[in-house]
Amino acid sequence: MSARPRSPWSERSSASHATRAGRNGGENALPVRTHEEKYAELARKRALSEAPAGHEAIEKQHARGKRTARERIASLVDDGSFTELDRFVVHRTNAFGLDEKEFLGDGVITGRATIDGRQVFLFSQDFTVLGGSLGEAFAEKICKVMDLAVRTGSPMIGINDSGGARIQEGVVSLGGYAEIFWRNVQASGVIPQLSLIAGPCAGGAVYSPAITDFILMTEQISQMFITGPEIIKTVTGEDVSFEELGGAMTHASKSGVAHVVAADEDDLVAQTKALFSYVPQNNLEDAPRFACDDDPQREIPELDDLVPDSPNKPYDMHAVIEGVLDFGDFFEIQPHYAQNIIVGFGRVNGRSVGVVANQPNVLAGVLDIKSSIKAARFVRFCDAFNIPLVTFVDVPGFLPGTEQEYGGIILHGAKLLYAYAEATVPKITVITRKAYGGAYDVMASKHIRADVNVAWPTAEIAVMGAEGAVKVINRREINAARDKDAKMKELIDEYTERFANPYIAAQYGYVDDVIEAHRTRAVIANALDMLENKRVERPKRKHGNIPL
Repeated sequence: MSARPRSPWSERSSASHATRAGRNGGENALPVRTHEEKYAELARKRALSEAPAGHEAIEKQHARGKRTARERIASLVDDGSFTELDRFVVHRTNAFGLDEKEFLGDGVITGRATIDGRQVFLFSQDFTVLGGSLGEAFAEKICKVMDLAVRTGSPMIGINDSGGARIQEGVVSLGGYAEIFWRNVQASGVIPQLSLIAGPCAGGAVYSPAITDFILMTEQISQMFITGPEIIKTVTGEDVSFEELGGAMTHASKSGVAHVVAADEDDLVAQTKALFSYVPQNNLEDAPRFACDDDPQREIPELDDLVPDSPNKPYDMHAVIEGVLDFGDFFEIQPHYAQNIIVGFGRVNGRSVGVVANQPNVLAGVLDIKSSIKAARFVRFCDAFNIPLVTFVDVPGFLPGTEQEYGGIILHGAKLLYAYAEATVPKITVITRKAYGGAYDVMASKHIRADVNVAWPTAEIAVMGAEGAVKVINRREINAARDKDAKMKELIDEYTERFANPYIAAQYGYVDDVIEAHRTRAVIANALDMLENKRVERPKRKHGNIPL
């Protein structure tokens, strides 16, 4: 096999060495270079590392509507804050012609920076170098910054734009992926991990983002899939495009893989910074707290008339959430997926909170498989990183039907129950209307150790709705009546008056207070102040066994 050709700077250096050797006493004299030549060599190497695949490759990246790996980092971090690591790393294989190709950095840029003054570690995959494919040295660079992130208690941000494993390097590429996966798991719940998908993310590459806390995708630019369209067509006969198979909106609305969808790369940066502002550096710190000019005791009179008189009429829970949060700012997570439940971040008196809310506008706010999983994962993130939970409840129960039962609603619904019961952060619950059956228990009830539970006067806390309850309890009485409809209405009114209200639960202390809706923000703000130093001791154990 022929020797790897020297790069231009190496050839120039060799020539100058030979000249100096001749001047200084013959062939065996040691080459001597001046400081100027050494610094010039460093400058040449740095210049090569800025565009390792050449400027033509950068132009092709731009033609695809994509930024380069370096441009993505520069747009995300504070000006002048990025310190690069391993700029001069290269691959170590001679197989399949790679002996003739050597790219400084080996296709990924890694380092440390700040975002809004807060330290982060990053990697940004460079699609211009061998399609951003991951090899041994590439993986080692990522592992190094992941280790530094954990050791320093700093968030980790990965920018993914890669065709997958570097086939030319064989099993060492697979080993590199596994090393990254292992670190993702060890860092989980220790430091926040964000994955930005800014191009293709295929095959084994998808599992690192899947383990991280949040995945942000860009419309028309990013795709994630295990198997590409060509192989799918060969194996199954299905004809599907890249965008249909693994595009941003596919994963945002169908699979639930994507948590945030950006319109373009500028929006991706803006969304990342916004999300980052709500989370702490690590699990030992609190999220950043901001000065707030929005009065925490502010009343919200429009909430008093929000809930319809008819229990079967919907309303938009976003109005409650945005009314309560500082300046109405709500960063929703997975807004296109399982829309019968709402999750996301906001602030109350400058303090980050995680919001979970049933959405009466979609499926009447029932809990089903997808919404249970969506909310459970969000609750666990907030608990891992010391972010208080505020829960708004209007839930008629779990969605009935064979599809749900066969799909494992018992198992998946238990995930949300487990997540809330496991959480030790401050938990504040507001029941706006329905809180029926087992779903009442699951949605951060007092019984699974929510700290503050309040209800609006419109709340209905019961085993089930009035009509269903009457049909079960008074079946014989209704059947014996001459006018069954009139009797049914009489019994429903009686049940509603007796049970479909918040006061029975309040008598038992299951809700701490019944409040006017317009006071909700003040009640939550006061509760957060009260619970600021909450501490919970748990029995020592390796970990629980969540029903996966």
